[in-house]
Amino acid sequence: MELELKPLCLPSDNERPFIIAGPCSAESEEQVMTTAKQLSDKGCHMFRAGIWKPRTKPGGFEGNGETALPWMQQVKQETGMLTATEVATPEHVELALKYGIDILWVGARTSANPFAMQALADSLKGVDVPVFVKNPVNPDLELWIGALERINGAGIKRLGAIHRGFSSFDKKIYRNLPMWQIPIELKRRIPNLPIVNDPSHIGGRRDLIAPLCQQAMDLGMDGLIVESHCNPDEAWSDAKQQVTPDILDYILSILVIREKMQTTENISQLRKQIDEVDDAFIELLAKRMRISREIGQYKKEHGMTILQTSRYSEILDKRGAQGSLCGIDPDCIKKIFEAIHEESVNQQMEIINK
Repeated sequence: MELELKPLCLPSDNERPFIIAGPCSAESEEQVMTTAKQLSDKGCHMFRAGIWKPRTKPGGFEGNGETALPWMQQVKQETGMLTATEVATPEHVELALKYGIDILWVGARTSANPFAMQALADSLKGVDVPVFVKNPVNPDLELWIGALERINGAGIKRLGAIHRGFSSFDKKIYRNLPMWQIPIELKRRIPNLPIVNDPSHIGGRRDLIAPLCQQAMDLGMDGLIVESHCNPDEAWSDAKQQVTPDILDYILSILVIREKMQTTENISQLRKQIDEVDDAFIELLAKRMRISREIGQYKKEHGMTILQTSRYSEILDKRGAQGSLCGIDPDCIKKIFEAIHEESVNQQMEIINK
């Protein structure tokens, strides 16, 4: 299905990408208004706040619900900023539209559930409002695209995606792994779909927000959605990943925004070299697979099993170390050789099973 889209037409200035900023949660009228006025004074045009907060475990602050929606109206009236919030149920959609919320987004837990997405899509029929869909919690591009298709199928044409990273049991630096290749592939598949980066949820720590914002801009993301709180250390939810409006303004002021479409003769020549290396790489890979098939034939003739775990471990360790010496992340090398090994096994399976 090809998405039918039209421009979002959201406010921004020439020096920055469009920014949606505000606290994780709308905690009180004072907190909302103080943060909104500080952001407005810094030139922010779009204010975000969580009205309903889906928490991992019960007992935490789950949002003020409808009580907080008049505060969002007040933000719009007093600052002129557009307002944005997350919706997870048809009731949320109805209330958000009733109180004039300008921009809706769908969270990662909701986008992972096709039943929930269809219920939201049905509630949005006949409505013209910008809707952003966050990536599902798990790294599943087709599920993300399916969620976007459901919303678009309801007639929502001002549509965008939010990249907030992916959950992983093996957490390292980030709260949610960026896995940049997934939003990059989404952009390749749907070139006219705006993609917004969420450095707050990817990083999970305020010191990671600036470098993640720059990475997002370097990869051609269209905007940023950043959690900003007037007193982040006292925030009722996700305190560690929120920054003050002053800090956010500084982060945005040092961003380097590069031309997406600019090209030169030099980069064309470099791309030509990349193509030549890729061609040679494919030829070498094909040669490696021919050797793998010969090994498969030998194993068949001598009654050997296909998988030789000691040899596989030797390859991963040796090539990982070799890649590190060449300035390549060993994890990257591991992924490449895992894929190569999987195909080698497939090739040998064909030989043995003939």
